[in-house]
Amino acid sequence: MIGFILRRLAELVPVVLIASIGIWGIIYAVPGGPVGALVGENATPEQIQAVTAELGLDRPILVQYVDWLRHALGGDLGTSLQSREPVAKLIGQCLPATVQLGIAAILIGLLLGLPVAVASAMAPGSWLDRALAGWSALALGVPTFWLGILFILFFAVQLQWLPSASSYVPFWQSPGAMIANVVLPASTLGIYVSGIFARFLRASLLGELRADYVRTARSKGLRERDIVTRHVLRNAMLPFITVVGLMMASFIGGALVTEAVFTYPGMGRLMIQAIATRDYPLLQGSILVVLVIYVVINLAVDVLYVWVDPRLDYGA
Repeated sequence: MIGFILRRLAELVPVVLIASIGIWGIIYAVPGGPVGALVGENATPEQIQAVTAELGLDRPILVQYVDWLRHALGGDLGTSLQSREPVAKLIGQCLPATVQLGIAAILIGLLLGLPVAVASAMAPGSWLDRALAGWSALALGVPTFWLGILFILFFAVQLQWLPSASSYVPFWQSPGAMIANVVLPASTLGIYVSGIFARFLRASLLGELRADYVRTARSKGLRERDIVTRHVLRNAMLPFITVVGLMMASFIGGALVTEAVFTYPGMGRLMIQAIATRDYPLLQGSILVVLVIYVVINLAVDVLYVWVDPRLDYGA
């Protein structure tokens, strides 16, 4: 297993390096360059020169990139141009909130999506299957920002059960306060991904239910429930794990719209602020951290593949 993980890490290193070039090059993608965006149109040559030297943009491009990458690998992501605080500190304040929101949203999505997928696959073509398929389509079709606004109007404004503006409360400090603050944004995201989970898992289950080993199990007199829960479901999990991993990575990358609707202090809101204020070091650092998270989650999915299906070879 250790060798398998090391090989996967070695394969992901070139991906991270190539992506880091694009992340670093963000500052040059803005018309007029970062200096022009910071100092404005009426800046004097002396002001432009001072900002250029402050950002280190007067050095050769290759030197700038190597220096940025070297500091990033050491945990130094630079200093925010707006708050003048270390970028790593700002990300460290927002990342736990987004991770907590992402985990809660995935759990809600699984609680809603798994039963729907199993019930639909057990009775394909029935009225129940059609009804659940309609629910999945509705969950996918409703915009998350609209659903979030409805939740705020009903649960926060009308009933006054939950706060309209969600804040970050760590689970270990106060589970009750954490649930009260995260339930609305997590439900907004969880309902959406439940439709994705239900569709993917249903398709995977239907494919497995047509396999030869299922026919053999039925001929031996095994109950349909035992066949699905003990055999079919585990085999159908392989493609489903990929979808769950991608959704988790997406949420941790920042659910921009949902976090903005609920003013949730996560990575999505942090990146929106960085874009609005043209805080390039903060934006670069945030995207780099999200990239590393994607890589780690992809590695975790590969390891889960081998654990779920022992037939897979570590050397593959």
